[in-house]
Amino acid sequence: MSLRTTTRRRQLGAMMRKLRARKGLTLEEAGTLVGVSKATVSRYETQAGPVKWLVVDALCREYTASDAERRAVVALAKDAKQQGWWSSFTDSIPESMNLLLTLEDEAVREDHFSCVYVPGLLQTRAYSTAVQQANEVRLAPAEIERLVDIRMKRQEILTRPTPPRLWAILDESVIRRVVGSPAAMKEQLGRLLEANETPDITLQVLPFSKGAHCAALGSFVIIGGTEPALDVVYVDLHTGSLFLEKDEELERYRLAFDYLRAQALDMEASSSMIQRVRKEL
Repeated sequence: MSLRTTTRRRQLGAMMRKLRARKGLTLEEAGTLVGVSKATVSRYETQAGPVKWLVVDALCREYTASDAERRAVVALAKDAKQQGWWSSFTDSIPESMNLLLTLEDEAVREDHFSCVYVPGLLQTRAYSTAVQQANEVRLAPAEIERLVDIRMKRQEILTRPTPPRLWAILDESVIRRVVGSPAAMKEQLGRLLEANETPDITLQVLPFSKGAHCAALGSFVIIGGTEPALDVVYVDLHTGSLFLEKDEELERYRLAFDYLRAQALDMEASSSMIQRVRKEL
């Protein structure tokens, strides 16, 4: 089995590049400050090969990173080789899913906006199966079952001792679109109602009556790390997936989510709408 770059290593490289650029140092200048070669600094930034956390710590100090930033980056360096439960699947799943699973496993919070389907972390098995069956490329039953199994396994992060804080905003079309049979959709809406009673989950519905809004073009997830500097935006596009981590990109999506949160119904009103739609099935 090939060993893919972990998301920890990917984030470490991105953060090291960002900190050095912010300080205005060249690779050679940075290496000279801590007694390593230009090639070593470059390797740390390009996700290639092992890293020594003591060197990472020294570089962060020379880059005048904040204590919070330094602690977060050093933690990434110490765990750079760690693989998650899904590592046995990595030869047969897309790299984007490998990255998403790692990010989710480490997340302390997730902010979802969904305009087509229920977020994967809240899907029932029947709903998830129907979504996979609707793929434009027909999948074999065994492949569908495998993908659904992975999605169900992902949901275990919501029941661990310290689950991430999940905030989901669903466009009204998500709760009205019948995915699978009416019975399957009724079960799914029941799952959403249960989720909205869970202490670590907040669910809101954005009604059609709000009209146009800032995220009308697509769904997105802001996956929060232990420090804001480690946040990543995940955008699932028809042509592939994007992982956005530049400061300006993060700020844009954070503002969009804040706007959507303000426009959506509150939790009680959202649950009432879901109940009404469920009764109509």
